[in-house]
Amino acid sequence: MSIGGTAGHRMIREPILIWGAGAIGGTVGAALARAGCDITLVDVDPEHVSAMARNDLKVTGPVMSFAVPVSATLPDQVAGTYRWIFLSVKAHHTEAATAALLPHLAVDGAVVSLQNGLCEATIANRAGSGRTIGALVNFGADRVAPGEILFGNRGTVAVGELDGRNGQRVEVLRASLAALEPRTRVTDNIRGHLWGKIGYGILLKASALSGRTIADFLDDRGLRPLLVTMVREILRIAEAEGVHSVGFDGFDPSSMAGDDETAIDRSFAQMVAFNATSGKSRTGIWRDLAILHRQTESAAQLAPVQVAAAGHGLAMPLVGRLLALIAEVEQGEAVPGPDLIRCLSRPEHSPNRSAALR
Repeated sequence: MSIGGTAGHRMIREPILIWGAGAIGGTVGAALARAGCDITLVDVDPEHVSAMARNDLKVTGPVMSFAVPVSATLPDQVAGTYRWIFLSVKAHHTEAATAALLPHLAVDGAVVSLQNGLCEATIANRAGSGRTIGALVNFGADRVAPGEILFGNRGTVAVGELDGRNGQRVEVLRASLAALEPRTRVTDNIRGHLWGKIGYGILLKASALSGRTIADFLDDRGLRPLLVTMVREILRIAEAEGVHSVGFDGFDPSSMAGDDETAIDRSFAQMVAFNATSGKSRTGIWRDLAILHRQTESAAQLAPVQVAAAGHGLAMPLVGRLLALIAEVEQGEAVPGPDLIRCLSRPEHSPNRSAALR
C-alpha cells in the first residue's frame, strides 16, 4: 500500500475513485483533492460532471469555502482499476452502484461505504467482506447546484473493518479522511456506529415529515415521547442482533433506552445544539421530498432493520407508520407538514388517510 507523509500523517497516495459525487462524496472528494490526493469523482448526472470538470468543484458554507480542480466522469467512462473506491450513493442505489464499480476494484482493493444506512452488507455480498470497509459519516452537506456542494457543519466520522480487526489500511484511511474531519477516528465497533445512526436517522426522517428544521423539531418537548418510542424500536432490534449501539454528536442510545428523563432531555438538548448552528438546517430526505420530489432512501435504509425485526419477532409499529407516510409523500399523495406528524402520533389515523391532506 502506498502511503505518504510522516508516520503521524500517513495518507493514501494512490488514486482514489469516489463513486457518487453528491453531498457526501463531493465534500470528501473536494477535501482530499485539496489535500493533494489523486481523486476521480464519478456521478450519473452529466451536468454535475461537466460543471466539476469545467469549473472545478466548489465547496461553500460556514465550515469552509473553496474551489478545487478535480477529475470527474460518468460511470460508463471509468477506466482502470483502483485499490481505493469510496462509495457515496444513496442506500437504494447501492446494489447497482456496487455492480458497476466492481470491475474497477483491484483484487487487493477495498470499497469504503461513505453512506447512510446498513449498506456494508450489500457491498460485502458482491465485493467480499475483506474488500469492504464501514464508515459512519454525520457531517451536514447538500449538493445545491451542478459542481457545488454546501458543507453545512462538521460531524462525527468513524471508520472500521467489518470484523473489528483494524490494521494499517484503516489507519491510512483515517489519516486521509482527517483532511475533511480532523477528529476522524477508527472504531472496532463499526456496526454499533451504523445502528446508532439508524436510531438517530429515525428522528431525522420524522423531522422531514414535519417540514420543520431539525433543531426546531427536536426541541419540541410535546413530541419527545413519540420520538423516544421510535428510537427504542430501533435499539431493541439492534440489541437482539447483538449490537451495542454507539452514540455521537449528542445522540445517546443508552439514555434513549433508559427511563432517566434527565438523561434523555440532555441528549435532545445536545442534538438541538449540534443542529442549530448548521448551515444545513433540514435533512436530505426533506430536500428529496419537498424540493426535488423524488424517492428517498428511507425504505432502503430501513429494509435490513425490518428483516432483522421479523427474524426476532419484534414489531416496529411507529417505524412502519413513518415509512408509510414517507411513501405517500413520495407518491404525491401528501405533503410534509404538521398534519403528517399527527397521523404518525395517533394510531387511529391510518397513514393512507393522509391523502386527504393534499
